[in-house]
Amino acid sequence: MLKQIEYFYQNQKTRGMTTAEFSNSLADMSSSLKPFALKLTKDGEEANDLLQETMLKAYTNRDKFADGTNLKAWLYTIMKNTFITNYQRLMRRNTFIDTTDNLHYLNSNNNVTYNLAYSTFAMRDIEYAVDHLDEAYRQPFVMHYRGFKYHEIAQRLSIPIGTVKNRIHIARKELKDQLKVYAHN
Repeated sequence: MLKQIEYFYQNQKTRGMTTAEFSNSLADMSSSLKPFALKLTKDGEEANDLLQETMLKAYTNRDKFADGTNLKAWLYTIMKNTFITNYQRLMRRNTFIDTTDNLHYLNSNNNVTYNLAYSTFAMRDIEYAVDHLDEAYRQPFVMHYRGFKYHEIAQRLSIPIGTVKNRIHIARKELKDQLKVYAHN
């Protein structure tokens, strides 16, 4: 029986802070978290929901709070992570999967059809501009465009990573200047 009482008492404490003290600390912090919730959600009701969910997660995970750490920073982290998780869940809900052989992920809100003639001209101009870049800039740019990482490009071309970044930057700048007719105002 004594072991059960000790176990109960230990579970009622949060590393030096009782459950009641922890609850009071959470209540004190809620007013300083509200502006951050509003900044993230841009909506009063959603901010209240986010704040409530943050407090619930903090309370249910109070045993993970280490004594001596910054409670406010811990709560901000919980709130930020909760917001990100909720946002990702919302984006997944608004996306459907095309089960055809192509297996494309399409956003259900974008049902716009464009005239492909404009894009054909644009693609020709882009290809022409890329083909006429100086070789020193074109090769790193094309490799980066195809998905190579900076360090992979540097390794394959036997040049420093800073040089790779600089050449890609210059290539982008030149392409931007050459293709400014396609810039959207």
